Amino acid sequence: MAGSRTKGSDTLRAAQMYYLQDLTMDAIARELRVSRSTVSRLLSTARETGLVQVQIRSPMDSAPELERAIRAKYRVDVHVVPVADSVNEVEVMERVCLQAARTIGPLVDSNAIIGVAWGATISAVSRHLTRKITHGSVIVQLNGAGNTQTTGITYASEIMRRFGNAYGARVEQFPVPAFFDQAETKKLMWRERSVLRILGLQERMTMAIFGVGSVDADVPSHVYSGGYLDEVDIDSLAASAVVGDVATVFFRADGSDAGIVLNERSSGPELALLRGVRRRICVVSGESKLNGLRGALAAGLATDLILDEATARSLVESDGAAEDAVGGFLPLDTASGR
Repeated sequence: MAGSRTKGSDTLRAAQMYYLQDLTMDAIARELRVSRSTVSRLLSTARETGLVQVQIRSPMDSAPELERAIRAKYRVDVHVVPVADSVNEVEVMERVCLQAARTIGPLVDSNAIIGVAWGATISAVSRHLTRKITHGSVIVQLNGAGNTQTTGITYASEIMRRFGNAYGARVEQFPVPAFFDQAETKKLMWRERSVLRILGLQERMTMAIFGVGSVDADVPSHVYSGGYLDEVDIDSLAASAVVGDVATVFFRADGSDAGIVLNERSSGPELALLRGVRRRICVVSGESKLNGLRGALAAGLATDLILDEATARSLVESDGAAEDAVGGFLPLDTASGR
């Protein structure tokens, strides 16, 4: 009987019959012994939760070719979000983050430990998340958010709360500064049992979700616009040829991070730790983040990439220019310095 089945089971069966078996909603209603309006609601739920993802492929659509090129070069699963060139940067980010939220949902399982980095992009993703009940899952904050002007707790905790609510997961905040004044202070804090508990969760992450920070972004990255860095810090990053960051850990265009002094004071996870996470979802919007994105990809930080079409096109075209200059792409290990 219909009453003995879970709503999730009905949603899955309705989606399979409608999208895979080409049954009408009337036929599905008869088989499930529900009303036609109930079938309509089940199909809407399937789309909203990401169980079903509708893709429209036009013969003029360049997204598949861009995805193939990026996948071949960087060995990542990639989703290119088609957006007209006339759309402004803020709207581009909203569309990319909506797609990201719908892509992430089906990937989240029970008993997962999901690391989330705060930032403007992931904040936008968190606003579009749809509910998916899991059991025994944990959302852990990847980096501290405090600075000399604010504790950062309100900003970061709201992002973590949305992820926790969406997936029925326990939330573990990381109430430390984004950057310590002294590297020695960080070393001492990292010996505290309360901090070690959070670090232990990060070490056991099954998924990490993050954007790429860039000082040159048209929509400013929160770490650069929120008072986290002073002029001395900015000069230090420029001297080290830094192009971007993930979870307030900085890297160069070739993906290397050795010798970047500010990383010694950062509360974010070491890039080597991130590379050990099985699923690493990177969300990027805006061509102004291209250099940071290329550095993150060179560092091998992502297994999954969600980005807008214009940025994807610029990434592929810039790679093509590099190929012409050197007579072929460098192997990944050589490009990343690993």
